[in-house]
Amino acid sequence: MKHKAQLIMLIVVISLITYNVLAQQIQRFPKPEFESGYQTPLTQVSKIQPVFFEYLDMFVLVGCMALMTWLVLKKRSRKAVFWLTVFSLLYFGFYREGCICPVGSVQNISMAIFNPGYVVPLTAIVFFIVPIIFTLFFGRTFCAGVCPLGAIQDLFAVRPVSLKPWIRYVLGLIPVIYLGLAVLFSATGTDFIVCRYDPFISFFRINGSSLMFFLGAALLLTGIFIARPYCRFFCPYGVILNFISRFSRKHVSITPSTCINCKLCENACPYDAIDKPEGLSVKNDNRELVKKLIIYCLITPALVVVTGWTASKYHEDFAEVNFKVRLAHELTTTGTDANPADIPTEVTTFRSSGQPLEALRKEVDKIIHRFNIGSWIVGGFLGLIIGLTLARLTIYRYKDDYQPNRGNCLSCARCVDYCPVGKEINNEMQIVELKKYD
Repeated sequence: MKHKAQLIMLIVVISLITYNVLAQQIQRFPKPEFESGYQTPLTQVSKIQPVFFEYLDMFVLVGCMALMTWLVLKKRSRKAVFWLTVFSLLYFGFYREGCICPVGSVQNISMAIFNPGYVVPLTAIVFFIVPIIFTLFFGRTFCAGVCPLGAIQDLFAVRPVSLKPWIRYVLGLIPVIYLGLAVLFSATGTDFIVCRYDPFISFFRINGSSLMFFLGAALLLTGIFIARPYCRFFCPYGVILNFISRFSRKHVSITPSTCINCKLCENACPYDAIDKPEGLSVKNDNRELVKKLIIYCLITPALVVVTGWTASKYHEDFAEVNFKVRLAHELTTTGTDANPADIPTEVTTFRSSGQPLEALRKEVDKIIHRFNIGSWIVGGFLGLIIGLTLARLTIYRYKDDYQPNRGNCLSCARCVDYCPVGKEINNEMQIVELKKYD
């Protein structure tokens, strides 16, 4: 019965996706046939977004965050967390079609910071800040099930397996790189790559390329055995929440009282976010640890310089993602005497507009310069993370009980059902009450 509700929701989600796909295949009116080989373009309809729905989304977000925090920290009910996860998936995922999402709001904020002309929507600001505030005080309760990207993956975590620590550390560098590239491309006004390559938005909107459908399906199927692969090893917003959660004022605990080291929760977390006890008997030689810590602290600045320099060597390749940079390159390589059929539409449009090519080249030079600086920063940031990770591994922390890792824990409350301490306390209270009537 443990996975019964989870399997039911899987069937419901798959049924919704299948129904919407089939519904799109049914047309009330047949397409006209053209003998010239003309292909009918896809109809693009812009949806009107009333202000009411923006305020409703913000209200629902704050309400879900507050309720999730109460369920995790006070109620300590995994069942209630699961059903709130289902609601978040249906509302923020399928009803609101995954937009706007705190994961993608990182790009809105970075673009507003580096581009004064860009006005960031109020909804994006709220969706970016609210989960961070809750995380600072209560841990990653947003990741527990309010996030639609995490919610849909949570339903597929049926047979999770544990990963080796070194594998988790290596894969954990991917979201750091992703975050850096997302900020770089949005700050330069190039692209919102997090939204463009959101693997689950195609399921929420039933609209997207075959590649994105395949990528989303691959992640969901992988999530059966490696729980929440996108949340743990790709999500750029998770990097921010991981860091802030380490300083949270309160955090979900496995046991409501003193841990009795029964080891029942040892393998309870599908995300490998439970730190096991480390007694003094397993402590290494302090001199060795201090020596390693000094070495890692000394090589960290070198790592920052090396990774920053390496990333800067590819800044022109990164800049090619920018539309104006590509346009300038095509204008340079496409001659005026070329076959009109071989000339890209963008080149033809620019030449017919009468805009001076020199002005475009100056603007492109500025964009490439910004990519050069940004690549240094992104690469240096990656080197800093690698150095700090190595240094953190040398720091010994004494633990005499099982504790959730404040950074990696998604506050899903799965582990609380494995702890018998609360149940023993309730049983003792019931025995005391019964003795009063004897």
